[in-house]
Parts: sequence; C-alpha cells; structure tokens
Amino acid sequence: MRYEPVIGLEIHAQLLTATKIFCGCATTFGAPPNTNVCPVCLGLPGALPVLNRRAVELAIRAGLALGCRIQARSIFARKNYFYPDLPKGYQISQYDQPLAVEGRLELGPDARTRYVGITRIHMEEDAGKSLHHGLPDSDRYTAVDFNRAGVPLIEIVTEPDLRSAADAAECFSRVREILVALGVNDGNMEEGSLRCDANVSVRRVGEATFGTKTEVKNVNSFRFLQKALEYEIERQIDVLESGGRVVQETRLWDSDLGETTSMRTKEEAHDYRYFPEPDLQPLDVPQAWVEAIRSTLPELPEERKQRLMAAHGLSDYDADLLVRLITGGADYFERVVAAGAQAKAASNWIQGEIRRRLKELGRDDMSAVPVTPEALAELIDLAERGVVSSTVAKDVFDRMWTTGRRAKAIVDEEGLAQTGDTSAIAALVESVLAENADAVEQYRKGKTNVIGFLVGQVMKKGKGRIDPKVANQLLRDALGGAASSPGA
Repeated sequence: MRYEPVIGLEIHAQLLTATKIFCGCATTFGAPPNTNVCPVCLGLPGALPVLNRRAVELAIRAGLALGCRIQARSIFARKNYFYPDLPKGYQISQYDQPLAVEGRLELGPDARTRYVGITRIHMEEDAGKSLHHGLPDSDRYTAVDFNRAGVPLIEIVTEPDLRSAADAAECFSRVREILVALGVNDGNMEEGSLRCDANVSVRRVGEATFGTKTEVKNVNSFRFLQKALEYEIERQIDVLESGGRVVQETRLWDSDLGETTSMRTKEEAHDYRYFPEPDLQPLDVPQAWVEAIRSTLPELPEERKQRLMAAHGLSDYDADLLVRLITGGADYFERVVAAGAQAKAASNWIQGEIRRRLKELGRDDMSAVPVTPEALAELIDLAERGVVSSTVAKDVFDRMWTTGRRAKAIVDEEGLAQTGDTSAIAALVESVLAENADAVEQYRKGKTNVIGFLVGQVMKKGKGRIDPKVANQLLRDALGGAASSPGA
C-alpha cells in the first residue's frame, strides 16, 4: 500500500457502418483477404477520400452518451508512420481538434462511486492486418490483409483517473456496454472490433506527481486487461523498490506467460509528424444535428438498471444480470411483465431456466430463445395460480422450448394440471405413510422437519400433479395433527 497506480485508457472501437470511413468498401468481417479493398483505402495515386456521414453520426452518439461536448469544427490529420499493413504510409486520424472532448463516465453507483474523465473522442481509420502465422510460407514471409484498412474507428481517451486494475477493467466494460446499447459498436473483442491500450505508472501514496508510465498495447478482454495491469503495477513497484528506474516504453501482454514484455522504448517511439489532411475539408457539425442525434439516444444500461430496481422492486444483483449479463435480457423481462407476470417470477425464470438453456447453446443473448415473452407469462400465470406445480412448470417449459407450443395447450392436452381431489391425494398419503414407517415414527417423536420428505414422496407418486398444500394438510391430519415434543 506504499504505492498507488495511475491508469488511463485508450479504447479503440470500430463503428457499426456498412462501408468504410472514406470509401464504399464493405466492413464485413471474415471476407477473403484483400477483397474489401479499392484505390481509396489502398492509397493509390489520384484516389480521394470522402467522409462517411453515418460514421460521424455514430461517433457523435458515443460522444453524447459519454457526456462529451461535441465540437462544432474538428480537423482530420495525417498521422505519418511506416508499417507494412498501412498502405498509404500514413493514417487519417484527428489530432489537436478532435470531434468530442471533456466527457465523464461514472463507475458505480455503489458504496464507492467514482468518475473517470473522458479527455477526447476522435475519429480515425483502421490499418490492415499483418499475418505472421498460419500460411504455408509463414516461416519466410509475413502476409498482409488490407480488408480492415479504412474501417472506421473512434478512439476514446480517458483521463488518468483510474487507481486500480479492477477499476480499469470495469471502465472498459462500462464503455463497451454503452457502445453496444447505442448501436455504435458490436462489442466483439475476439474479432478485434473493440481493443484497449492502457497507460500505467505508480507513485508513492500521497505524492501529487505522476511516475514514469508504460503503455500496455492491444488488450482485447476485460480479464486480460486486469491481469496485464496487475502484473505491470507489481513489476514497476519491484523496479522502484530495488533502486531501479522505470523506463517509458510500450509493452505487450503475453497471456500464455502471464506477463508483459517490452515492445519498444520511448527512444524508439514514432514521431508521427501530424499535419492537417489536405484532401478533406474541416468537419463542421451543426448544433441542430447534434440535438437531433441526442433525441434518438436510448436508455443507457445504468439508467435502465436503476429504473428496473425502482419500478419492479428487483435487487441490484437481479437488475444487473438482466441489463448487463444477458443481451436483450431487460427487453425480454419487461415484455414478460407487460404480459401480466409478476416481476420477481419473470426475473427468476430468465435467470434460471432460460439462462440454463442459453448456456447449453453457448449463447448469452435472448435472440436465441424460442419462447416468446407472452408465452412465458402464460406459464408463470399457471404456476402462480397453482394450476401446475413448480416441477411440472419446468417440464412444460422444456416442451415449449423444443416444440414452440403454448403452456396452456401442453397442460390441457397432456393432463398436467395439478389435482386438488382430496380423495385421490388421501390414497397417495396412506400409501406413503405405509411405506415410510421410520419417518412417521420420527415425526411423532417431534422431528417435524420430516414432513417435507413425506410431502415430497406424495408429490413423487403423483408425478408432480398434486397440490402440495393439500398433500401437506392431509399428511398432518393423518399423522394426528401436532407432533409430540422430543422425549415426551
């Protein structure tokens, strides 16, 4: 605890456009190499860029949702560096006049609500991809796929306000969920559409000045980000404690080794020689357009979570799971409730049976659920009114999932409704008592908890179609009412 980390993030998010930022080539992931290309994104002589309006709109949506001020004028610039997968020898980005500035993101709310400043959000084009492995001649050559070159990105740069690796991972996670909720980004980190760089330094607790920072590059999961920062924080502390000096450098996270490794030092870092892009006009954004976009913003995840808790009495855990852990979970839940189901019951079914089924499919989104919210509400109603037992309700749900039939139709056609016929249940009670003399004796000696076992046996004989309340009462009557005290 003698040291504290200081962390800032740079989050690169691909915008969900059909075409690239400066040309009409598709942004489709997984196309054959070098097929989504043209003279513009390849940087061939005489080809001129034309800005994608939809990309600007999505970038503005992200800026507004993150509390940024959208600048009336922003400038595209050339970021000059040489790398094989950068076809033009420069990247069109924004530098000293970005699209959006001065935002803020809340982490929490909880007992230690904290805020992370958003320094800037700027637009840029992605580079291509170097392929070092997987081809027949990879031992001799590096292949280049330019399909990603020109894909539209925003870079979200935070202030160095984060003070733990866990908070940094939460910040990255919150940004992702906001971008996905906005329809700005698909959140697919495995395909590279969302990536994160982290700048981290350590300083003694109480000091105001920052230590020497290192940059951890291209982390594409929340868990790896946290692990990489935890390792890097400890590494820097060890260097300082041993009397050494932290070197400003770029480092890469090696998930196999569980450590960061040096990529390049400050002395090897690029001088990007930014200058205004001569082939693009300044980007002027009318305030009326900004306000029109603002009016279309959806309810954001944290806002929705708080509303579900207030409106439906859900716990923090239940609301968080519906909003954050199951894609489309909150939408589905609210439709179930709107169809007449109790909120807690709807939440329990989504978290229980539906989530179990989704895990079996390897999915986490409600689009894979074949049972409509209205059909689930009908099943919940049957269970709440005692028409079917909880056990039978789960069996009915399984049939609904596989056949698409409605709950009432299944219950009626297969005779699954609970019976309250006391004469039929009494016969089952008599049979259970005869078969479980030891349990009967224990009950009469005061071990009343065995009544649950006996009720279960009656339910089993009745194949779940017995009203458990009637079974319980008939058992107690048959056992002679109240049990005697132990030792009586």
